[in-house]
Amino acid sequence: MIVIDILDSDDEGGDQPQVQNHAAAAAADHLINRSFWKAGSFEIGPTKWAPSQGELEHARVHPEVSSFECNFSQMGFWRSIAELLDNAVDEINNGATFVKVDRIYSKRDNSPALLFIDDGGGMDPDGIRKCMSLGYSTKKSNNTIGQYGNGFKTSTMRLGADAIVFSRSSRNERATQSVGLLSYTFLRRTGQDDVIVPMIDFDTSKNRPDPITYGTQEDWLSNLKTILEWSQFASIDDLIQQFEDIGSHGTKIIIYNLWLNDEGVYELNFDEDDEDIKLRDETAQSSNVRKKVAETQAHISYRLLHSLRAYASMLYLRKFNNFKIILRGKPVEQYNIADDLRNPQVTLYRPHVSSMKEAVMETTLGFIKEAPAIGVNGFNVYHKNRLIRPFWKVTSEGSSRGYGIVGVLEANFIEPAHDKQDFERSFVFSRLETKLKQMQMDYWKQYHHLVGHQPDPSSLHKSQSQGDAFDQTSPIPGHPANPRLGISGSQMGSHGRGVYNNVTPLVQPSPGFQTGLAQEMAHGDSSMDIDEIRDENIQLFMRREEYLQRETALKTTVEDLEKRVAATKMKCAELSSCIDLLRRQNHVT
Repeated sequence: MIVIDILDSDDEGGDQPQVQNHAAAAAADHLINRSFWKAGSFEIGPTKWAPSQGELEHARVHPEVSSFECNFSQMGFWRSIAELLDNAVDEINNGATFVKVDRIYSKRDNSPALLFIDDGGGMDPDGIRKCMSLGYSTKKSNNTIGQYGNGFKTSTMRLGADAIVFSRSSRNERATQSVGLLSYTFLRRTGQDDVIVPMIDFDTSKNRPDPITYGTQEDWLSNLKTILEWSQFASIDDLIQQFEDIGSHGTKIIIYNLWLNDEGVYELNFDEDDEDIKLRDETAQSSNVRKKVAETQAHISYRLLHSLRAYASMLYLRKFNNFKIILRGKPVEQYNIADDLRNPQVTLYRPHVSSMKEAVMETTLGFIKEAPAIGVNGFNVYHKNRLIRPFWKVTSEGSSRGYGIVGVLEANFIEPAHDKQDFERSFVFSRLETKLKQMQMDYWKQYHHLVGHQPDPSSLHKSQSQGDAFDQTSPIPGHPANPRLGISGSQMGSHGRGVYNNVTPLVQPSPGFQTGLAQEMAHGDSSMDIDEIRDENIQLFMRREEYLQRETALKTTVEDLEKRVAATKMKCAELSSCIDLLRRQNHVT
């Protein structure tokens, strides 16, 4: 290892780099576009960075590509912060007990910045390079949340123009601490045509920070010079001091030069609540609102859109045993809305997924405690404990059916998109959407009158027309009105549990008994609900897709068999030729 003597400011001589800091100048001068949505529009000038031959501190990705990726994913603020929280939660396996999120101020210009700090295992020099390289992820476990490798980069760039990372770890009996700078301000103002990520590392095994070099001493000093010029810190002592509040292991992220909105003010609001971080747009709303609007805005479904504390409270499905999210000095209380639902019912769904032998999904359904005053409805869909789609509305717009019904489920059998804002559109996803709609409609028809909703006239008409075919006794909370069969072929059990199979049954009606749309047409009922018509259309479409898949599989099987038959015929012909040849040889002999 090469040891480099770093001289204090009072010492004379040495190779201390001459630093001209541009961070304050950048803050005073501002970027041409401090709005995130306009930050990608700039022209690349001549490159002024000349990396050394052995340098490993930058990734070859165009800075405009990184900005475009953030724009394309349309990452919201909370989901960008959630990506950074995910990294800390994944560190629970390495002993992490907390992650802190707070506002701090830049020492140079007193501008606000975001601070994230955790006491996880930290990153060694190799780990921090993989973390800050685009498209690389070391998370291969099925239990970790982030697996795509771009979450850290896109999240930090969505929150602010610049981010500096401090990480301390101890692996293989070697203690290290590393610093990395991902600065859009630096890339833009120096006209870079690729993403330069300067990094420096120290070996602290001997209780002193000894620089770790991968090339030459000049390379290390060049990276240090760039970090000091474009960060909030003026000296190497300031950088080393940042490790003091990390402890023996952990990671600290500071995001600065936060983005501004079109009015030229910070998009994040730190002043309205000392224990929260909110979106700036919320304060622009009038305080003179109607009572019903005020009640809706007080509900968690609205607050999580504007309050980081509300969003973080629902971000993870299961409560942590020995881990806390600390927002501005106060721990976040985890909240599962399923605990507050009225007349809860647990429904099982068994999807047919080739990658999972026996996938079973539990969905908890119920009315929110504010129903029917507030018409909030939808499903909170989690994946591996992480909230992906909050209050996903599966019913059509304008329909009051299902008002007040909220569901909670964990769908590990479908894959989320790379930004974890939604799920990948697939056949399995479409089937899940249909089943959730069926669950919601089943629950609505059984229990909507218990919270003050008026009975559906079309439902009453059906009950009267079907005579003794169905049990017409009043439903009891937790028990279906007809225990034999629910709508759409769902088999309802006792104790408020329903079982939905993946395949929609094809039931032939008994003589004189009509079902579905045919029954409505027979009665001449013009009040047929559009949701029911759409449900039947979706079911028909899904059956058609099943038949098409079976047909494709059969065609593939037939083609494979034809190839095998052709190969067998060819082998038979070869064997026949060999036999004829042997016969002729024996005849000659």
